[in-house]
Amino acid sequence: MNTLGYFEIQSSQPEREIKFYETIFGWIFIKENFVPIEYYRIETGTIYGGLLKRPAKIPPPGSGTNAFVCSIEVANFDETSKLITDNGGKIALAKFAIAGRCWQGYFNDQDNNTFGIFEADKDAG
Repeated sequence: MNTLGYFEIQSSQPEREIKFYETIFGWIFIKENFVPIEYYRIETGTIYGGLLKRPAKIPPPGSGTNAFVCSIEVANFDETSKLITDNGGKIALAKFAIAGRCWQGYFNDQDNNTFGIFEADKDAG
């Protein structure tokens, strides 16, 4: 537990990035319909991932890193969320259910880096 378990790629043109990652790494992209955004599950053969339509503008050059968002699998979402906020982290996107899979949420560390945590739970939702 407390290991990297999921990554997400944001894209302003999902079809372009899907083609890129399929070609380079052989990843498989599966359109998901259980979320209210354009979202594709990524099957890599190892770690789980997803690609989503970018919800905001691409940061301009010189703004710092524009990167994948990684999520850490934790044993207890609520306890970990409290530890994060008690130690200076901030909630970026509050806890929500991925029906039948997990509880997910996003946070910013004290330097405003975004990361996610999730608790696997087939009864989520």
